Amino acid sequence: MLRVMTWSVAGLTLLPGAALAGSIFYAPPPPGEDAPAFSGEAELGYTHLSGNTDSQTLIGKSRLSWLSGNWTHTLRGEVRNVTRDDETSAEQYLLSLRERYDLHERHYLFGFGRWEKDRFSGYDQQLTAIGGYGRHVLDGERHRLSLEAGPGFRHDHVRDDEDEQLGLLYSALDYQWTFSDTSHLRQELSMEATDENTTTRSVSSLTARLNSRLALRLSHEAKHNSRPPETATTHTDHTTSVTLLYTW
Repeated sequence: MLRVMTWSVAGLTLLPGAALAGSIFYAPPPPGEDAPAFSGEAELGYTHLSGNTDSQTLIGKSRLSWLSGNWTHTLRGEVRNVTRDDETSAEQYLLSLRERYDLHERHYLFGFGRWEKDRFSGYDQQLTAIGGYGRHVLDGERHRLSLEAGPGFRHDHVRDDEDEQLGLLYSALDYQWTFSDTSHLRQELSMEATDENTTTRSVSSLTARLNSRLALRLSHEAKHNSRPPETATTHTDHTTSVTLLYTW
């Protein structure tokens, strides 16, 4: 089981093993009337330990969103690399493009494509495309609950084995409790089920806003593959992070 807990300070980020997936729930909240047409966030973390142990950790994440009528477009990129005594123990990359079209009131349609590469997952790379329907069940000042589901397709490039093309069913839940003017708790869950395996992701987070641009976040992420390739090192990855976020 992979457990990462490293402190790093670089640029605008304080990261003990930042969760690579960022937000696993791919439905951003509906934009408000005064929402900016273009927004984003960026994180960068780096550590270098030398002496009895020689290790380096590099973590970078970015997200860009822009609005066009009823459409919301979101582009994400993420990378993580960990080496210890010149041996790589983690190497992950992710790139995703998400499209969302708001329908009447709390209803919307969505679609996204995602490319992932995890050196120790047993896959050389994975390509996923999913589309479907979402609804905001709760949309109050303190409590917000969103659900979405739909079909999809995944292409798995399995290391040292034949590629696999799999149909899948996707479902996700996103709950947020805003308990003060500056802080909120959030629980995100998603599941992608195929005939071969089921991938579940969970992120629990506590976020406290420091000012209009900066926020401090404590989170724990778990990603589980019910049946990974034989070359995978584990079924479940855990990542705990404390992150200073910069948004614009």
